[in-house]
Amino acid sequence: MALITLTSDIGNQDYLAGAVKGQLLQIDPGFQFVDITHQISPFNYPQAAYICRNAFRHFPEFTFHLVLVNLFERKPDQLILAFHQNQYILCADNGLLGMILEDRPEMVIGLPCDKNAIRSTLYCTGVFGNAIAAIGRGERLSDIGEPDVVYIEKNPLKPLLSDAWIEGQIIYIDNFENVIVNITREQFESQRKGRRFSIVFKRDEVIEKISETYADVPEGEKLALFNSAGYLEIAINKGNAAGLFGLQGYLEQAQNAYLQNRLFYQTVKILFA
Repeated sequence: MALITLTSDIGNQDYLAGAVKGQLLQIDPGFQFVDITHQISPFNYPQAAYICRNAFRHFPEFTFHLVLVNLFERKPDQLILAFHQNQYILCADNGLLGMILEDRPEMVIGLPCDKNAIRSTLYCTGVFGNAIAAIGRGERLSDIGEPDVVYIEKNPLKPLLSDAWIEGQIIYIDNFENVIVNITREQFESQRKGRRFSIVFKRDEVIEKISETYADVPEGEKLALFNSAGYLEIAINKGNAAGLFGLQGYLEQAQNAYLQNRLFYQTVKILFA
């Protein structure tokens, strides 16, 4: 039985998240599902990549990760099935795959779309589900779609590195309004080289130490720590860092095509001394 994770930007307010599962169960009633989230912000590639990358690595080998995010940035002629580090990722050909992996996948298969079909979310779900079922029957990946297909690539959002500083971008704000920055513990320690440091962000706020837990500072005080995914997090003990400091990540709700192509993130800088 295939284990399938579901990540999408379709929300939980209407029928669609449930209909996706129903569509898949029509293909194979033995499919098993784990919802990662259906609350990815529209058009928010950095957020989607962060959530997917750090969730997928905790699943058993040969899990199928179905990513229904920004399926229709353009009319899809193909969908993507990738195999990398013993995990399957199925998503739109929109550039998100490379942002999730931060690497080139070991194998990419193009899943062709029927040119006469109405290419809706449920149609794409059916294409993905049929590919998963075919793999479960033992069919070779090269027989399911077009091997080594050309696909869209987008660069992941990476911090700027200097001997004297690191400049990172806010990639995610969680449910508690803790702010996640695209600086990993490994990058921090590599650039730090044992030196003192100051984490500087909006309104000239400064943090000069890394905490292990929120309780390391008094209630209402700001702190910085590396979260369970290994990324720098700015928080307030029992408070809302994003709201209090006026911090924003990638634009949460685009209003038009112009805004959809702009990054409304803010930077966080670590200075070494």
